[in-house]
Amino acid sequence: MRNFNELSPPQRILLGPGPSTVHPRVYRALATPIIGHLDPEFLQIMDELQEMLRWLFGTTNRLTFAVSGTGSAGMEAAFVNIVEPGDTVIVGVNGVFGNRMLDVVRRCGATAVPVEAQWGHRLDIQKIEDALKRNKPVKAVALVHAETSTGVLQPMTDVGALCKKYGALLVADTVTSLAGLPVLVDEWQIDVCYSGTQKCLSCPPGLAPITFSEQALAIAQSRKTKIQSWYLDVTMIANYWSNSSRAYHHTAPISMNYALREALRLVSEEGLKERFRRHARNSAILIENLLQLGLEPLVHEDVRLPCLNAIQVPRHVDEAKIRRRLLQEYNIEIGGGLGNLAGKIWRIGLMGESSSKANVVYLVSALRELLNS
Repeated sequence: MRNFNELSPPQRILLGPGPSTVHPRVYRALATPIIGHLDPEFLQIMDELQEMLRWLFGTTNRLTFAVSGTGSAGMEAAFVNIVEPGDTVIVGVNGVFGNRMLDVVRRCGATAVPVEAQWGHRLDIQKIEDALKRNKPVKAVALVHAETSTGVLQPMTDVGALCKKYGALLVADTVTSLAGLPVLVDEWQIDVCYSGTQKCLSCPPGLAPITFSEQALAIAQSRKTKIQSWYLDVTMIANYWSNSSRAYHHTAPISMNYALREALRLVSEEGLKERFRRHARNSAILIENLLQLGLEPLVHEDVRLPCLNAIQVPRHVDEAKIRRRLLQEYNIEIGGGLGNLAGKIWRIGLMGESSSKANVVYLVSALRELLNS
């Protein structure tokens, strides 16, 4: 085998749909010495992580932990535990990740009923209720709170009560919203809520914070069929994360849990209200300046994500070329469109540590120069 050089990746300004910039303290936590995944010191760290995640999710749920895997593993964990073959699940689809949930539900052997909205628009709660009436009984309704592919924020305030009216669970994808926007699991009556570490938490990708209500956990424990994934089976994982039993399940990614703990400490030190204000403020500055360049947002301000800004690319502009030049000449990463929006939008992330006025000013200046060249 040939010799390879020591790793020396560039230090990018990460303004895409993820990952976001990692704080130096989180990097230092990653370098902390490894201990065993059943060491009493690590078990204490697990307890602390659960306490901080409950605070961040706005829940008292006993089963609140970090799945050993990325946000997509969190999505899988949400469905494989509560959905059985023959169940019916209503899935809101207004972007790529709604479609991904559809796929996962079908892989569980369930009937997936899509409720759709045009990409760039929110879902109509009346259409969700109509689907609940037509398809009784419904096991769960699944919605993306913050659709990363379009920059749309889906209001959740009344959906939980609607689901309870029809005896359905509510599953929420908060991968791009957690720690950048309010997520109120108990108040919104969400039964399963999952996220990822690499967005507004500004932690490297590799863990998926998740929380299960007692009702959701009871359904997982009383299934007629075996949970199809051994690795994501919460009836076993719950024992590993319980401070009373601590039954071995898998070797947790020790260093990533260190990193998440420090990332959550940073969120706590800033305070949620100030953190949410910062994300909203920097997004507003970005939109105001892009409008002056003739660049329009895709999403109406009423449902526009402050942490992921979808910007329409003028037809005469080669969007991929601009992104490539931003990376090569300015060291800035932004994202292109996915699915139906490929080649039509830029996705500009202002998440966690990446959400700063300095980053906004630099990006706008770079875009101004490139668009006028």
